[in-house]
Formats: sequence, structure tokens, C-alpha cells
Amino acid sequence: MLAVVVALALVAVFVIVGRPDPTDPSGASGTGSYTAAPSGGSDQTIAQMISVFENGTPEIQYAYIEDLHDGRGYTAGRAGFCTACGDLLTVVQTYTAQVPDNPLAGYLPTLTQLAKASDDSTKGLNGFVRAWSTAADDPVFRQVQDRVTDDLYTAPARKLADANGVRSALGLAILVDTAVQQGTDDDPDGLPAMVRKTTAAVGGTPAGGVDETAWLRGFLDVRRDTLENPTSSDTGKVWRESVGRVDALRALLDAGNLDLATPFTISPFGDPQTIN
Repeated sequence: MLAVVVALALVAVFVIVGRPDPTDPSGASGTGSYTAAPSGGSDQTIAQMISVFENGTPEIQYAYIEDLHDGRGYTAGRAGFCTACGDLLTVVQTYTAQVPDNPLAGYLPTLTQLAKASDDSTKGLNGFVRAWSTAADDPVFRQVQDRVTDDLYTAPARKLADANGVRSALGLAILVDTAVQQGTDDDPDGLPAMVRKTTAAVGGTPAGGVDETAWLRGFLDVRRDTLENPTSSDTGKVWRESVGRVDALRALLDAGNLDLATPFTISPFGDPQTIN
């Protein structure tokens, strides 16, 4: 019964987050295991890379929480879940279904209102920062963050990789990182739109015979342009300051490290970090 409750909580909030339609031929939606794309050891490597991009360290930061003043309210946890986006609500709902007596449960009514309205206000969240940090000491809460990250971001990115013939570990890392930062919703700044723009710009996909490295290079061009010129002015400053993560991915591509062979060093913001 508990599994059913958790599943219902996830499904209810996926509507708020705006996951693409499962019938979308671009293959941007859905969960599960997509074995055509890399998995296994590369998953941890990708998680460490994204942790560097999000939090400046390869060590996964489950307790991180901050208001970046980017129109998304509090940004928290390993994947930068946001109070205005709905994914943070998914985390708290799922955690509460498993551990009802937790320090975040009392915030659910406020979190629900904020997510439904895409409201970046932090009113009604007094003490929330401390509560999130306290919850992060619980292994169950960390497991929930892992699960929601996979359901909302890694699995859709993996499906997109499969649909477009992106086979390399680095290619998957590029798509997953984009999903985490810019979402999988079908808006002009989201991952599916950038995939379509890339395919139009380079004249096809790796599945159709386009060289994967050329396609990924084109994708990074599109992503950098999107970060520098987002449709939402709220995210403009923060996104423009984040283009170093695109440059770090491009450096790996230029070095030919498509398999993400470790160890390697990335330096998105001037502070080199080694991925082992």
C-alpha cells in the first residue's frame, strides 16, 4: 500500500513540474530503464559532475538549500529542487509518505500552494532551511532525492538519448545536466526544445547518421545560447553566470572523453574538481 501512496504522490506532482507527454515522439518523457544509453558506472560519474556544477563539489549535497533569487524560490538538494517548480514538493510528498513524522511534513500545504502557482515567495517557510538540513541526515530522505532525480531528470534524458541515437556516456551526461538545470518541460528553454533546435541546426540526429560528436557540439552551442538569452528574465542573471558548466562539458568533448574515463578534472567556475 505504501508503494501505491508514493506512486500517487509522484504522479500528482509530475503535472506541476510539467513533464512532457509520454506520446511525444521526441522521446523526452517517461521513466524506467533505457538500456540503449549508457548506465551503470557512468551514472555515479554523471552524478558527481552535476554535483560540481550545482554545488561546487563531487560530493552529493543532499543538505544544500538556498534562495538564489532566480524566480524559483528555494533551491535545494542534490538536483537543485525548487519550491516554485514542483520538484521539491515531489521530494517532500514522497518522503512524507514513507516517514510521516519528519521535519518537512508541516510545510506541505505551503509547498503545494507555491508549486501550483509557480510562486517564488518564501513566505510561510520560516524554519524550512533548518528543517531541510535536518531531514538530509536521514538516509531515507537521501534515497528519496535520488529517486526523484532519476524519475524527473535522468530517465527522461536517457529516453531522449535513446530516441536520438546518443550512445556515449558524455552525451548522456550533457542531456542529464541540461534536464537538471533547465527542465524537461516543453518550453523554449527546456531540454526537448533544445534537442529539436540542435537537430534542425545540424541536419539530423546520430540515430539518422549524423556524427554524435558533431551533434553534441551543436547541442552545446544551442544550450549556451539559451543560457545567455533565456526567455524568462527571472533566470537570466543566474543562467548567464552558469555557462561555465557548458564550457566544462565542451572541454571533455574536445578531449574525446566520450566514455567519461576517470579520473578527469572539470573546472566550470575556475575551481578545478577531480572526478574519480
